[in-house]
Amino acid sequence: MAVKKYKPVTPGTRHKIAATFDEVTTRKPEKSLLTPQKNSGGRNNSGRMTVRYRAGGHKQMYRVIDFKRAKDGMTATVKTIEYDPNRSARIALVVYTDGSKSYILAPNGLKVGQVIESGAGVAPEVGNALLLGEIPLGTVIHAIELYPGQGAAMARSAGTNAQLLAREGKYAIIKLPSGETRMILTTCRATVGAVSNPDHSLEQHGKAGRRRWLGRKPHNRGVTMNPVDHPMGGGEGRASGGHPRSRKGLLAKGYKTRAPKKASTKFIISKRKK
Repeated sequence: MAVKKYKPVTPGTRHKIAATFDEVTTRKPEKSLLTPQKNSGGRNNSGRMTVRYRAGGHKQMYRVIDFKRAKDGMTATVKTIEYDPNRSARIALVVYTDGSKSYILAPNGLKVGQVIESGAGVAPEVGNALLLGEIPLGTVIHAIELYPGQGAAMARSAGTNAQLLAREGKYAIIKLPSGETRMILTTCRATVGAVSNPDHSLEQHGKAGRRRWLGRKPHNRGVTMNPVDHPMGGGEGRASGGHPRSRKGLLAKGYKTRAPKKASTKFIISKRKK
């Protein structure tokens, strides 16, 4: 899992840094686990644009990922490691002993032919899904549930991982990738290991066209607009701006957006890094 830099043969390759895809073993996805995916173009159900700078992009099929890992007492063999256009991490196709297939998030270091399993009493090895109450303290984990049976909700993007710090009663104390430390029920599941593709953060698109393939339009800053279009617009020359805020006037760059009376705040021991 590495990245490669390109010689500046063209303007588009001058700053391009892309993944090598060394860990990917096939280019053909499992057809039974594909579903069509609509492109909203940033529009909601009434056709109004609610997210700007979204349009176009290459047509994609959604890979159905098993975030619950609920097939207990049954081993599965890793058949392929694949690229997923819908997420930054790699995915793995696993085949269970009963013949059923599913996609899972591929942990870093997972190999083709490796046997994985989930449930109670499973060894805490890379790729295995266990209850937080059975994972040894200090273990690096990912794909963590917030509520039992919900399915993986946290630490799912490329290269991320959390750490199991301690257990107090029916709660496990987890340090999340953001730096936040919070309590989660020990009956929730997590997968051992870190998420694959850790070099994803080093990639650079190199040209605007590659962003368009991903469905992203050119993004213009608020300070370049007129006062009628943005709170930070206007001014003579470059003497514009003011305190950073969104188009609707909501403060940015340090303004707390978390709801003050959110019920889950009581489970947070220390807040994320500033």
